[in-house]
Amino acid sequence: MKLVDREETIMVVVGGDGMSGDRPAAAELKQAIDARANGQPYRRAVLIGDAEFVERPELHHHPTIAIGGPGVNVVSQRLVDDLPMRWQHEDRAFLQADLDLTNRVALWGMDAAATARAVGAFLSEGYLDALLDRVWRFRPGNFM
Repeated sequence: MKLVDREETIMVVVGGDGMSGDRPAAAELKQAIDARANGQPYRRAVLIGDAEFVERPELHHHPTIAIGGPGVNVVSQRLVDDLPMRWQHEDRAFLQADLDLTNRVALWGMDAAATARAVGAFLSEGYLDALLDRVWRFRPGNFM
């Protein structure tokens, strides 16, 4: 049985295999994504550690949100130089995203509290909605 869909399932990648202080913020983001799924089976988020994500190239094609800074998350480390800055707060919390082409996002901060602030901005400033509108657009075969 298929559990993920490369076009609809969002990978939420946390540094340190999910054991970092950023896990609560990642769990909040996962919950927010899952709540918007509208009953569609593959429209959900999967929380995964950065090492596992890197080791599984088949996951690299999914829309991806890296949680935690380049010092704690290998995926963030690979994304921050390429993604445009969309929001920042006092040079401590950062939201970087390409919502037009790659569906890649990095939410990070100087510590877990700053990362949580970046996740909060992603949720409250409409960036999550913009990402999901793009990723979960109508496709043939979606009848609900």
